[in-house]
Amino acid sequence: MATIEEIRQNRIRKLKAIKNAGFSPYPIEAKRTHTLKEALDKFLSLEKSKKEIILTGRIMSLRQHGGLVFVDILDDSGKIQLLFKKNILGEKSYQFFVDYFDIGDFIQARGTLFKTKKGEKTLEVNDYKILAKSILPLPEKWHGLKDIEERFRKRYLDLIFNPEVKERFKLRSKIIKEIRNFLDKNDFIEVETPILQPIYGGATARPFKTHLNALDIDLYLRIAPELYLKRLLIGGFEKIYEIGRCFRNEGMDKTHNPDFTMIEFYWAYVDYKQLIKFTEELFSHIIKNIFKKTKIEYQNKIIDFKTPWPRIEFLELLRKYTKIKNLEDINLEALKKEAIKLTIDVEKGEGKAEILDKIYKKYCRDKLINPTFIIHHPVETAPLAKQLEKNPKKLARFQLVAGGVELVNAFSELNDPIEQKKRFEEQEKIFKQGFEEAQRMDKDFIEAMEYGMPPAAGFGMGIDRLVILLTNASSAREVILFPTMRPK
Repeated sequence: MATIEEIRQNRIRKLKAIKNAGFSPYPIEAKRTHTLKEALDKFLSLEKSKKEIILTGRIMSLRQHGGLVFVDILDDSGKIQLLFKKNILGEKSYQFFVDYFDIGDFIQARGTLFKTKKGEKTLEVNDYKILAKSILPLPEKWHGLKDIEERFRKRYLDLIFNPEVKERFKLRSKIIKEIRNFLDKNDFIEVETPILQPIYGGATARPFKTHLNALDIDLYLRIAPELYLKRLLIGGFEKIYEIGRCFRNEGMDKTHNPDFTMIEFYWAYVDYKQLIKFTEELFSHIIKNIFKKTKIEYQNKIIDFKTPWPRIEFLELLRKYTKIKNLEDINLEALKKEAIKLTIDVEKGEGKAEILDKIYKKYCRDKLINPTFIIHHPVETAPLAKQLEKNPKKLARFQLVAGGVELVNAFSELNDPIEQKKRFEEQEKIFKQGFEEAQRMDKDFIEAMEYGMPPAAGFGMGIDRLVILLTNASSAREVILFPTMRPK
């Protein structure tokens, strides 16, 4: 059996032979009258009229029988069979195809449609043209490949051999399109903010650091667009959103990838309560327009998106599943002891917010299957959120969880520059104590706030997590075309 390198060298010889025959193996021009799906959908009329059409695609199989070659080709819309006949093409043209074309090559074929004796819709080829010569052979046993990481490293092959993978990414595109449609319909404006930032902020995360040679300054890949979007609120925009990549230099698991896609939007003169209702409307729009029903299946569980969704206070949720008492007033040391009892690892520099979040993620989050709003988190948990006026120990904040997956983080935005500076100073303290994910002091943002920021509510959602849920995927790597991988 020939090795991969022997096959490669043989195909290079074929490529040279094509050139020597006066043809380009990679021509600049291609023609197509119909996609394969269009040809199949219009088969009856095209067959009856005997009209010549031109199809293009990648060769997926070759079957030679005497003076006939049956070829399956694939394009983005589907698959169809071609028939090459020696008595139609002529000896020279027929043999040229047999000698120099391989599985994996891209081809252009002109001919007429007919049905074979077995009833298969087929294009009888009158003329053909090479569009791209493949040098490496397509793998024979890619479908169902057990080495999942190889699928992600060579996503291009994954897309060729696993139609369901391509469909998942088409569905991802539809989901993002419906988010845009909904926000645009509600008069939001899409904007773009810097990915390279002198101070990272807007979330609790460890950043990636880089250096800009032109200005000789260190910069960070953004962990969130939040602080720049709020600057736009200060500048007079009232409804804005951004969909883009964010970067966090932290752990990887089924819902985390170092670079990921996020949607954030900000809405002046509304609060978190109005945003809860708007969130229900957004999800109803997405589910209705894509699935035409309210229920989906995720990890063998049925999730019903019919609104309204329940609301439950954060500390009430923790009490329900951990039985920890006096959570409202518990001090840091007492909370650490409770966390240790619950086998939670407490790292250096972590405060109450981080420990409570770990307890919640281990004991509560996966219990929430149908969409649920978790509301009124302790004030320590979100340095950029506004406190409740009647209970300043709690935040005007909510998170949306469905299928055990945290989808949305949203709150009434803190617009008091004095209080915001104080919160940043508290974050700086825990950063110096060793908590690397703390938010940093952003003096420019504080200065901007001092010019006045309108009351507003902000919304953040990881697109990848939403797609995981709505496509019943097993991990973020299944819904990101090129996930971060360890080099081989």
